[in-house]
Amino acid sequence: MINLSSARSPTPTFSLPPSSPYPKPPTISYSLLKASYPPTPTGQSLLFPARWRRRRRTPSVPQAIASASLESAQSVLEAASVLAAIILVHESGHFLAASLQGIHVSKFAIGFGPVLARFVANGVEYSLRAFPLGGFVGFPDDDPDSDIPTDDADLLKNRPILDRLLVISAGVAANVVFAYLIVFTQVLAVGLPVQDPLPGVLVPDVRNGSAAARDGIRPGDVILGVDGASAPSISEVVDLIKMSPKRNVAIKVAREGMESLELNVVPDESSDGTGRIGVQLSPNFRLSKVRPRNLAEATTLAGKEFLGLTSTVLDGLKQIFLNFSQSAGKVSGPVAIIAVGAEVARSSSDGLFQFAAVINLNLAAINLLPLPALDGGSLALLLVEAARGGRKIPREVEQRIMSSGILLVVMLGLFLMVRDTLNLDFIKEIL
Repeated sequence: MINLSSARSPTPTFSLPPSSPYPKPPTISYSLLKASYPPTPTGQSLLFPARWRRRRRTPSVPQAIASASLESAQSVLEAASVLAAIILVHESGHFLAASLQGIHVSKFAIGFGPVLARFVANGVEYSLRAFPLGGFVGFPDDDPDSDIPTDDADLLKNRPILDRLLVISAGVAANVVFAYLIVFTQVLAVGLPVQDPLPGVLVPDVRNGSAAARDGIRPGDVILGVDGASAPSISEVVDLIKMSPKRNVAIKVAREGMESLELNVVPDESSDGTGRIGVQLSPNFRLSKVRPRNLAEATTLAGKEFLGLTSTVLDGLKQIFLNFSQSAGKVSGPVAIIAVGAEVARSSSDGLFQFAAVINLNLAAINLLPLPALDGGSLALLLVEAARGGRKIPREVEQRIMSSGILLVVMLGLFLMVRDTLNLDFIKEIL
């Protein structure tokens, strides 16, 4: 985001694609300020009660404290560093677009609120601030303490529409370019992950005390058949379980080190009368990597992966707006971002490449929305000015629109930070 007045402009958002091969909570998209959880195709939400979704088997309080190991701290630091780098790239796009055109810039900040550290160089104040809700680039256009004349041609507000458009859109452009470079680096450094489908449905987790746990299903089992139906899909497993409350269901599973087993499971009855056995389900696949033989092939592979991630992010955002009433209560903030990033880092350091690329793409897409406090809101005001034949919108009107949006977004961000922190598993255990 850029700061066209004395107000602060936050920088949202990102999403993790459901198709990512790296271990993470499935079908969840996050953002720096908000996120949506589109309806999951895997069906695990149909088998878990709401309070158990996205939840692993929870350790005791001593175990939770002990789990805060050096490895966990390192993965959290890695995820936070990725988040900070994305914000830095976005704001650097605005900053460079202004500086290269000779436009006056007064501030460059990562975060909002109280200043933790600052220094001044070439008349620009660079600062790190307390709340990691984004960042801003400040311009002295309306700063009463600035000694720059208000009619200076190098103030942003006095520049032609095209110059201002380049400054406003440069943050989005920087994130898109950075996302491609991340994918290209991933292809060269570690290869491109590819999912090779395997038969059956994987059971990553089983809730303690559930029907599945009582009747012998274990984490890591692969469901090969249900009631005689072989090679079922996730949706088929879910449908058969839902239709069989308190009725014996024959489930054939493959277990490591053993031949296939035939288990008789009696689903519990949910409040809506459907069956539930208390397992998490996911596609069964083997992960392999494709490595390029030369730079040309690396460019092609990176381009295809980049377009695929872009399509996934846009589809996910579309689902947010099409199902907003269902997803509004599942909005998450920076704490959830770092939590999922830390899980990706613990599972596979390779996954941080895709994690970072998707954050960039989601940030770019969200910032183009014509909403106050986003780059798209500033672009919309600029287009209105162009439609008026270059006649500027009254400064007071523009500031009221942007300031109200900024205030709303910052308040929402603070609320989400508190809520997401309270929703962390180890915090729930302590409370």
